[in-house]
Amino acid sequence: MIQFTISLFLLVFYVYYGILLDVPSLNLLIMAVGFALAGAAEFLPTERRRTAGVLRVSAILLLIGLLALIVFAPEILFRG
Repeated sequence: MIQFTISLFLLVFYVYYGILLDVPSLNLLIMAVGFALAGAAEFLPTERRRTAGVLRVSAILLLIGLLALIVFAPEILFRG
């Protein structure tokens, strides 16, 4: 539940920066999707462990990819 709440806040911030301030923030969108994937894994029943694991691993890989972008190619995320 907390991951979905965080994801919702990040999406609100993404819309705020993108629409009102005209500064799209790709890192907020990537983080929102990562937290949404992790949150979706928490809502699955115990019989769906493999699917939950895939969602968690996808979220981890997405957020590690964001860290790699920040370290190795920040110009993609922070155009300004």
